[in-house]
Amino acid sequence: MTDAEIFARALRRRRRDRAAQDYAAHDFVRAHMLDGIAERLDAVRRSFGEVLDLGCFDGRFTMSGTMSGARIARVDAGFAFACGAGGVQADEDRLPFADACFDLVVSAGVLDSVNDVPGALALARRVLRPDGLFLGAFVGAGSLATLRGALREAERDRPVARLHPQIDVRAAGDLLGRAGFALPVADTETLTVRYRDLFGLLHDLRGMAAGNLLSGTPSLDRAALFRAAAAFAERADADGRTAERFEIVYLTGWAPDPSQPQPAKRGSATVSLATELRHPRKSS
Repeated sequence: MTDAEIFARALRRRRRDRAAQDYAAHDFVRAHMLDGIAERLDAVRRSFGEVLDLGCFDGRFTMSGTMSGARIARVDAGFAFACGAGGVQADEDRLPFADACFDLVVSAGVLDSVNDVPGALALARRVLRPDGLFLGAFVGAGSLATLRGALREAERDRPVARLHPQIDVRAAGDLLGRAGFALPVADTETLTVRYRDLFGLLHDLRGMAAGNLLSGTPSLDRAALFRAAAAFAERADADGRTAERFEIVYLTGWAPDPSQPQPAKRGSATVSLATELRHPRKSS
C-alpha cells in the first residue's frame, strides 16, 4: 500500500476471504447488479467468446442463451473467492492479462472499493479487443445515507470517516471517457432494503465484503455503536423497520473500433441551430 491509497489492500483481501464463507446469504445487492447487467447484455445483438468476470465473488455470473458457450475467466482480489470460482487472485487495478484478449468484461460490485478506479477502467479497456464491451456496476453516491446519518449523530463530537468516498453517475461517465472507452453510458437504479435494526445492516455489509476498508480508521467504541443504533432506530417507519438505500451505478462502454458510429465533425452541419430555431422545418 502507498501513502496515496485510501483502501488497505491486505485488509480488503482478508475481508473478502471472510465473506466467502457465507456469501450466498448476503449477495442480494450484487445479485441485483447482475440482473441489471444481464438486461443490458440481452439488448446487445452480438456474441462474445472470451469473457472476463472482474471481481467474481462466488462466480455466479454466467452467460445465457446463445452465449452460454462463452469461456469465462474469473479474477478476484480475495483468495477464497478466486479459488472457489476457479479463477486467479489479483486486484482490479493490477490485472495479469495481456492486451486485447477478451470480447467482454463484466464487473459487478467491486469498483467502489478499488484504490485506482481510473486505472482499473483503463486496464479493462486494454484487455478488450477492438469493439469489445465493458459492463460494470457498483454502489455509488447517495448510498447508505441512513447509516451515514446515524454514525454522524453517534460521533458528533469527534466525527470519523467510516464510509467510503462514493462516485456519482456523472463522474462515472467521465471516468469511462477518460479510460478510453467509446460510446460511454452511465445510469443509476435505487435498491431500498428495510432493516429491523442497525445490526442487521452491519451484518449484511460484512457478509457482502462491503465493510469499512479505509486505512487507519479507529474502531467504533461500544458507546458510539449503541448511540448509532438508537439514531438508526429513530428513523424507522411505523412498522419498526428502517429503510436503507443502495444507489447502483451501471457503466457501459466499448473498446474503440473504426466500425463504430462516429460523431459528426465540428462545423459539418449544413443548417445552423439558430436558423433552425427561427425557421423550423415542416414535418412531411
